Amino acid sequence: MAYLLQVAPLSARLDRELASRYDILPLWQAETAARLDKLAEAIEVMVTGSRFGCSAELMARLPALKAIVSFGVGYDPIDVPAAQARGIAISNTPEVLNDCVADLAMGLIIDGRRQLNRADRFVRAGGWLNGNLPLARRVTGSRLGILGLGRIGQAVAKRAEGFAMPVRYHNRRPLTDCPYEYAGSLVELARWADVLLLTCVGGPQTRGLVSRDVLEALGPEGLLVNVARGSVVDEPALVEALQAGRLGGAALDVFDQEPQVPEALLGMDNVVLLPHIGSATRETRGAMEDLVLANLQRFLAEGQLVTPV
Repeated sequence: MAYLLQVAPLSARLDRELASRYDILPLWQAETAARLDKLAEAIEVMVTGSRFGCSAELMARLPALKAIVSFGVGYDPIDVPAAQARGIAISNTPEVLNDCVADLAMGLIIDGRRQLNRADRFVRAGGWLNGNLPLARRVTGSRLGILGLGRIGQAVAKRAEGFAMPVRYHNRRPLTDCPYEYAGSLVELARWADVLLLTCVGGPQTRGLVSRDVLEALGPEGLLVNVARGSVVDEPALVEALQAGRLGGAALDVFDQEPQVPEALLGMDNVVLLPHIGSATRETRGAMEDLVLANLQRFLAEGQLVTPV
């Protein structure tokens, strides 16, 4: 009998669909974890999520594993080299979340520049009865620098055009036929930008890429917006720069040790903190769920994935 190993609960609807269609082994339950080695030869497919991934150690316990199907666009928590070494296929759920993440990124830019969350707290606390908030910063015409001009970055750039925002970007290499100006280094981009937006991939290659030098270049009037991965930012350097006034503000949907958020950020009025909700709309999560199911169905029927990594 073949089993499908599910690493963790993913969403209520997807969990129900998986349980109704397949023989699921829920790894988060103690009984499954205890029996895993005995059942390993019958597990050819794993379902996981971008929060949970799959380590090389877990793969090593599953000698029959042929595919890892992941719920989410990021796959940096999966040990991709270990999977490739064994010929294990990997899929994610790209494209379907581009618009919602780009919408959120634009919302964070507006919030961070105009300080909407701070203003809301100010009114609720009765502060308006005693005076006015300090003036915020304008959105229209602000210079937008994008680290990682992929599909999501391009979707944000398109939205920024409606706010007359000049856009530049930095990638590992310039894109061909790109309407936006390329910055040769991240420090150069940060020095130019009013807003530095992170939409790059996570993983070892980008860990700590937004360093103390980058934050210093963005400066005391600059805003850092992160909808990528928390690991891309040197988080202690970010906290230090905000505390010292060397960075104007931050609007963050992701953190290095989620769901833990640096305590120092919690009391800062110039910081917007969200609980990793870039794709968290009913429409987008439904499309992601459907894509997971489509990847599973195709792989089990044909040995191929709809959206291979």
